Formats: sequence, C-alpha cells, structure tokens
Amino acid sequence: MSTTTTTIARTSEWLQPHRIILIILAAVIVLACAFTMRWDWLPAYLPLALQGIWRTIWLLAVTATLGILLAIPVGFAQAAGPAFLAVPARLFCTIIRGTPLLLQLWLLYYGLGSLFPQFPWIRESFLWPYLRQAWPYGVLALTLSYAGYEGEVMRGAFAGVPKGQLEAARAFGMRRWTAFRRIWLPQALRRALPTLAGETVLQLKATPLVATITMVDIYSVASRVRQETFVTYEPLLLLALVYMAITGVIVFAFRKIESRIPSRLG
Repeated sequence: MSTTTTTIARTSEWLQPHRIILIILAAVIVLACAFTMRWDWLPAYLPLALQGIWRTIWLLAVTATLGILLAIPVGFAQAAGPAFLAVPARLFCTIIRGTPLLLQLWLLYYGLGSLFPQFPWIRESFLWPYLRQAWPYGVLALTLSYAGYEGEVMRGAFAGVPKGQLEAARAFGMRRWTAFRRIWLPQALRRALPTLAGETVLQLKATPLVATITMVDIYSVASRVRQETFVTYEPLLLLALVYMAITGVIVFAFRKIESRIPSRLG
C-alpha cells in the first residue's frame, strides 16, 4: 500500500499544470508536422538514415571513451606530474582548446591523408586499407579534441581532491598506484562527472563536422536528402529530433551514474 501511495504521489508531483500544457503543445506540434509536411521521401532514405544514426552513435561512443582515457593521464600530469610531463600536457590542451575542431580535422585528413601515400612502405603495409579511408582521421580528431577539453577538466578535478586523504594514505603505507586507484582517481571522476556529461553532449554536436571529410553520419544523410529531393525543413526537423533523443539518453545515463556514486568517497 505504501509503495502504491508513493508512486501516486510522485506521479501527481510530476504532472504539474505547466508540464501538462507543454506535453499537449508538443503533441500538437508533432501531429501538425506529421500531417502537414512532406514525408514521402522517408521510406527510400530510411536504411541510409539508420546507418547514419548508427555511425553517429558509434563515433560518439568511441571518441568519448578514447578521449577520457587520454584525458585522465593528461589531467594528472598537469596536476601532479613533473615538469617534463606537465608542460607537454598543458601545451597539448592549449593547442586543442585554442584552435577550431574543423581546422584540426582538415589538418589531419588533408595533411596526413595526403602525406601517407607518398611513402611506399605505408601503401604496402596492412594499415593502408584503413589510412585511405576517412573515418580514422575523424576518430582521431574528435578523440584529441575531447581529450584536450577533458584533460583540463580532469586537471581541476585531481587538484580538488583533499591532500589530507593522500597524506593519510601514504602514512598508512599505501603505495602510490594503490592510492591513485582507490582514492585520487575515483574522487576526481566524481567531481568531473557533471562537466563530463555536458562535454559529451558537445561532442555529439561536433560529430557533424566529419561530413566535411566524406564520412556518412546522420547529418550527411540529411544533407543528401535536401540535395536530391529539394525537401529542406523535414530532414532538418528529423535531424534535430535524432540529436535531441541521443542527448536525452546521454543526460539520463550520466544522471544514473551520478546517483549510484556516493557523495563521499574514500
């Protein structure tokens, strides 16, 4: 009985008048778009659109994962590393954050992409079938961009961990790697999670840039529909809906992760 009462209370608390009005308004807009706009092109392009959505999600997941794995040592080197590690890490973050992502992407694709074919040993290696495609350069550019921004976030997160806990760990004879793994890194990640959620959403919004190097993502599919059918608004509305849906999943996932991590660690 108490569970049912709690569920009813939560439902009534969520269904406030302003939220009901927004839901009705959204339903009206969706129905108006469905019945007053052109969607006859959708069945023909649906397989390509699904491929583009999958490519966008795959690109986001791979680059965000590789980026945070690179950002952790970059941030730690700036926060506690020696000068010969801290200076290159700081320089890396400065260059990445100080130049446009589109410029970085073109430098990698049109720069390295045109340089590699000049070396016969590269053209004859097992890497050439991959290096001649666009996606490795897109993955590399987005990974470095994410790592550059998150490296600075992780630097602040590492620096924000109370030094007294680390001193206590050393006093108890805990090894440096053990203290880093059990005290320093978990607390830094907990502090950085809200910012990581926002940066991951920004990473999603940066993925359309790969269309400029011939990668097929959902943005490039929408552009192709507009060019071939001369239908403008419908592909863009569908594109916005896809990005909003993926953003909602990202925000929901990070909130679930935050709710499962204790507010106090260590």
